Amino acid sequence: MRILHTMLRVGNLQRSIDFYTNVLGMKLLRTSENPEYKYSLAFLGFESNPAQAEIELTYNWGVEQYEMGTAYGHIALGVADAYAACEKIKAAGGNVTREAGPVKGGTTVIAFVTDPDGYKIELIQRADDQAAGQGLR
Repeated sequence: MRILHTMLRVGNLQRSIDFYTNVLGMKLLRTSENPEYKYSLAFLGFESNPAQAEIELTYNWGVEQYEMGTAYGHIALGVADAYAACEKIKAAGGNVTREAGPVKGGTTVIAFVTDPDGYKIELIQRADDQAAGQGLR
């Protein structure tokens, strides 16, 4: 088994696509429309399956906002330099909610970003992570 994708419901599909591509550096991999059931999908990632898992953005037509709930935590992305990634995200108009720095009680450098719908994304500095060379640097 392997993880294929994580699905997030979004209130404005284009706004979310813009965030994940322009701010985080992902690629829009494919989209689809389902007029009969009134929803649209967009799949994004740094690479397509099977190389990496993807994010599926689901827009249910006419639903502009969702409650976050208390069970959702965050999506984590490996980056080569969390400090530089935060600067790049801010320069692109992104919302850094926790600046880069060591995790409490440890030495791993992390940061947090929030997407336009309020989903949290953790940036974990991992110089040895092959994915760190793509997207955010």
